[in-house]
Amino acid sequence: MEDRRKDVKDILNEELDKLRQRIIENHIQAGQRASGRTIKSLHVVVDDNHGVLFGRQVFGVLETGRGPGKIPKGFYQIIQQWVVDKRIQVEKPKSFAYLVARKIANEGTRLYHSGTHEDIYSTSVTQAIRDIMDRVFGVFLNDVQHINLHSNEDA
Repeated sequence: MEDRRKDVKDILNEELDKLRQRIIENHIQAGQRASGRTIKSLHVVVDDNHGVLFGRQVFGVLETGRGPGKIPKGFYQIIQQWVVDKRIQVEKPKSFAYLVARKIANEGTRLYHSGTHEDIYSTSVTQAIRDIMDRVFGVFLNDVQHINLHSNEDA
C-alpha cells in the first residue's frame, strides 16, 4: 500500500509540474510575460492525499483579460512597474501609468474588450486531469485484476 501511495504522489508531482511548464509556455507565447512574477508564483505542493498547483491571485485574468471596475490601491504603480518590465519607452512614465490604470478601471483591458479567450491554462488543466486519472488508475488496475483473479479462484 505504501508503494502505491508513493507512486500516486510521484504521478501527481510529475503531472502537476508538466502542467506548470505548459502554462508557463502558453503565458510566454501569448506575450504576457513582463516581470516574471506570475511565472515565479506557480508552484506545486503534493502530500499523501492530493496535489495543488498554486499561482498568483490575478491568474484568472490571463485568459479573459480584466473587465472595468474597482482596481487595487496603487494600481498605477503596478502599471508603472509593468511599463519598466516591458521596456516601454514613454516621456512621462508616472503620467502614462496613471492614465493606463484609469483607462483599465473605466474600460477594462484590450483582451477583455476583444471578447477573445487566450488559452493559457484551461485546456492544459483538462489534459492534466485526464493524464493524472489515467496514470493513477493504472497504478490500481493491477490490484483490481489481482482481486478479480483471486475471487474467481474461490468460486
